[in-house]
Amino acid sequence: MTQSILTINAGSSSIKFALFPLVSAALAEKPVISGQIDGIGTPSAQLVAKDEGGEKIANEALPVANPNHQQAFDHLLSWFTVKAADWEITAVGHRVVHGGQVFSRPVRLEADTIDALSNFITLAPLHQPHNLAGIKAIRALMPNVPQVGCLDTAFHRTQPKEAQIFGLPRQITEEGVRRYGFHGLSYEYIARVLPEHSERADGRVVVAHLGNGASMAAMVSRQGVATTMGFTAVEGLVMGTRCGSVDPGVLLYLMENKGMDAKALTNLLYKESGLLGVSGVSQDMRDLLASDKPEAKEALDLFCYRIARETGSLAAAAGGLDVFVFTGGIGENAAEIRRRVTNLIGWMGVKIDQEANARRDIRISAPDSAVDVLVIPTNEEWMIAHHTKTLLGL
Repeated sequence: MTQSILTINAGSSSIKFALFPLVSAALAEKPVISGQIDGIGTPSAQLVAKDEGGEKIANEALPVANPNHQQAFDHLLSWFTVKAADWEITAVGHRVVHGGQVFSRPVRLEADTIDALSNFITLAPLHQPHNLAGIKAIRALMPNVPQVGCLDTAFHRTQPKEAQIFGLPRQITEEGVRRYGFHGLSYEYIARVLPEHSERADGRVVVAHLGNGASMAAMVSRQGVATTMGFTAVEGLVMGTRCGSVDPGVLLYLMENKGMDAKALTNLLYKESGLLGVSGVSQDMRDLLASDKPEAKEALDLFCYRIARETGSLAAAAGGLDVFVFTGGIGENAAEIRRRVTNLIGWMGVKIDQEANARRDIRISAPDSAVDVLVIPTNEEWMIAHHTKTLLGL
């Protein structure tokens, strides 16, 4: 049997997974199997998977009605024993959203570290519990297989202190209310591969991770110096259903005049706002680009405007701009969004080759652009597998 590393990204209603072979002690660049279980907790829970060549090898309903995470993992591992009988799962690596101020690098998941990560549930209540549920489920089903947690906040720990604190009383800051930043595994992957695509990789870089969840980060010498998400993953850019940055006074107004409590505000900010809330059409960028409704256009204009504004802010934090990178589902696939954003930041010397942009070349900047503009697919799963292999010495 060939040894392999299983990566897990457990969300509130889904589990994304990928299986990376270890061949001659080297980690493969691509997984041999990848996919996800969607609809956990609903009657429509479904497992979908594809092989290394992108061919679909599974599209099946889970046998349990309204499965919980434990039952979903049980089904996933049972499926693996049949479909991946030639692959031995040597280790499991997990994306863990929050590491607080304690964890600034990947960590082996033992009882004490799992307990420590549980302390951050209050800082990421919509994500951390599901990450931990995945860890505990694997531990119960595969007790002898080592696990590693890869923290989404870790990359941003290199930010200067002034980039990490709010203008709040010091006691509140010391209790953990500070800017952490997220999507760190994506930014770390881009930082790792950037020298392959730009001679200015160690200069002043802004990366736009644009997807249903979206954020941006500035790097100098490929280390984080600023990012748009802060205490939670709702700050910063307008996202699929998240509002992005909002005046705190708006929340006070809604509490005082609309009678909204914490639960109602959470639902509003995370699930009813963003592209969906502004457009009234969809949270899906493809739907909005295809729509002729003025509300859809307004949502697109707002999305691109916020990216352009944050670019200026991040460039200020980095001391200038040498490289701009698009990544994430929208960043990698939506040529029209790339065109609009680069037009808005053209005053910074950004120029793109429209044909290269339409082709989705890696380098889309025009020859006379003062800034290298790149489109680099992110690979958080590989980053997790790499950290797992390195930490365990596989």
